[in-house]
Amino acid sequence: MGGSARKPCAGEVLHLTRAASVQFIRPIFVRVIHVLDWPTYDRWLWIDGYQLAANGDAVARRSLFVMSAGLIWTDAPVPRPVAHPPARPRSEVR
Repeated sequence: MGGSARKPCAGEVLHLTRAASVQFIRPIFVRVIHVLDWPTYDRWLWIDGYQLAANGDAVARRSLFVMSAGLIWTDAPVPRPVAHPPARPRSEVR
């Protein structure tokens, strides 16, 4: 749900694109730790959070300056299925 001006809460996952800031040429997912109480321009926020990899793992802690109207709330990235080799038949022990 983009275009909302509400503040994110701890634990929520945001999809950050150029709508949130021009710094996101490549969109990223971030799990929010908290919104920082730093001075900003009107309708902008400092967010402290963990950048997420494609599998949903946290890969970096970041403080990000974003426009609240450009935030997109989403679920965490869905882990990619891991390809396992087929199980080999066990030889019978007698």
